[in-house]
Amino acid sequence: MKDLYIARSQKVAARSLGGEMMILSAGDSSLFSLNEVGTAIWSAADGRTPLSDIVTRVVCGEFDVTPEVALNDAHSFVQVLAGHGILVVSDEPIAPAAEAAR
Repeated sequence: MKDLYIARSQKVAARSLGGEMMILSAGDSSLFSLNEVGTAIWSAADGRTPLSDIVTRVVCGEFDVTPEVALNDAHSFVQVLAGHGILVVSDEPIAPAAEAAR
């Protein structure tokens, strides 16, 4: 499985409520409530860290799950959020919005 880089979209509204992240997509007005694992992935989505590293360090480090299962689940999760414009996904590191605008 090819590694992915993920970044939080600038076109969403997000708030943490009770340890879970609530995200509203401006593109299609979808509202998502992320559980603890989803919130951990969302929080680590800096565009520079490969998804496999996020899974190894954050997900497997905090939750009782094997790397293979966690990575497979993370890929599915990321594709769903990317489909709603909540995450930006790339095969290469993603420049922060300020740097990309230059």
